[in-house]
Amino acid sequence: QVQLVESGGGLVQAGGSLRLSCAASGRTFTTYAMGWFRQAPGQDREFVAAVSARGLVKNYADSVRGRFAISRDNAKNTVYLQMNSLNAEDTAVYYCAAGGRVGLRGGLPSYYGADYWGKGTLVTVSS
Repeated sequence: QVQLVESGGGLVQAGGSLRLSCAASGRTFTTYAMGWFRQAPGQDREFVAAVSARGLVKNYADSVRGRFAISRDNAKNTVYLQMNSLNAEDTAVYYCAAGGRVGLRGGLPSYYGADYWGKGTLVTVSS
């Protein structure tokens, strides 16, 4: 069993930056690929970024590539999402996920099959 707790969300102006953190419980963190997803009001949850268990493989959605960066610190059981050049379309609840796979889905970089999810942290970008 893995428990995930996101933090770091908040209100930021367009063009600004935020760093989200996801702290994971359990000694098996280093065996899990990790992912970030987001869900905007009235929309489906969508993939944002993912990182393999050892941090060697990283996937990004086209909408955030070049602006967001995912990283992990296995010594701290934590995965991060550095978000730069934020715009209003990035406003959403951001969720951390574990237990899935980093790969392609529908020909696009993705992360799928997650077994564990956090409760989310809200990011609001004002324009």
